[in-house]
Amino acid sequence: MAERKIQAVLFDIGETLLTFGKVDTVALFKQGGKLAYDFLQKYNQPTGSLRFFLFRHLIIIHALNIWSNIVGRDFDSSYILRKTEQKNGVKLTESQWQDFAWCWYEPLSKLAQIEPDIKQTLNKLKQAGIKLGIVSNTFINASILDKHLAQLGLLDFFSVRVYSYQFKFRKPDGRIFVEAAKKIQVEPQNALFVGDRLNIDAAGALKANMIAVVKKAYTNIDKDIPQNVIKIERLAELPGIVEGINSRSH
Repeated sequence: MAERKIQAVLFDIGETLLTFGKVDTVALFKQGGKLAYDFLQKYNQPTGSLRFFLFRHLIIIHALNIWSNIVGRDFDSSYILRKTEQKNGVKLTESQWQDFAWCWYEPLSKLAQIEPDIKQTLNKLKQAGIKLGIVSNTFINASILDKHLAQLGLLDFFSVRVYSYQFKFRKPDGRIFVEAAKKIQVEPQNALFVGDRLNIDAAGALKANMIAVVKKAYTNIDKDIPQNVIKIERLAELPGIVEGINSRSH
C-alpha cells in the first residue's frame, strides 16, 4: 500500500453513502405499488384491481430476481415496469414513465439517511484532487437513483456512476470495478473502494487491485475484517485515510 497513490474514491450506495437499515421489503413493495397504481388511475390508464396489479408485478420481479442470481447480472426494473404496463394498454409520455417508476422507489427513498457532514467529507476529498464515483449493484434505473442523489444534494459530487444493470456482470466480479476505473480515468490500484459487504464490495475491489474499505453497517456486524481491508465507522474518516496513504507513497 505504501507505493500507491489514491487518485479516486468509489462508493457503494446502500448502507454506505445512504443508510436504509433493515427494511420490510414487502411493505415497501405494497406502498410503492399503491403509489404507482394511483398514478396510473390519475391519468385514466387501465389498471384492473389493485390486488392483481401488485400480484402481477410481484411475480415478474420475483422471477427476474431468481434469474439475476443464476446468471450473475441485474436487470433494469424501469424497463420491465414499462413493458409490463404497455402490454396492459398503458400509454404515457416519457416523463410520465419516469414518474411512474419513481412511485415504486419513493417509499424506500424516504427511509434513507446520510451522515450529517457527508458534504463536507466529499468536499475535502475533491479539494484534495480526488475523483469521486459510484459503483452499485442495482436493478433501479439510473434516472431514479440520480434523482434521489440530487434530492440529497449529492449527485454533483460524482462524475462517474456505474450501475450494475447497465452491464453483463456485477459485484463482486472484478470487471465492474475495472470498468469504473476506466470511466473515472485512473488505474485500479490508484482507486479506493468503499462499501459495506465483505463478500461483494471488499472482495470485488481486491480482485480489481483496488484498496478496499468497509463501512460499519448491519450487513457486516460481528464479521471478521481481513487485514487487507480497512474498516471505518463513518465516511468522515476517509479524507484522513487517503491523506495517510498518499503521504507514504513514493
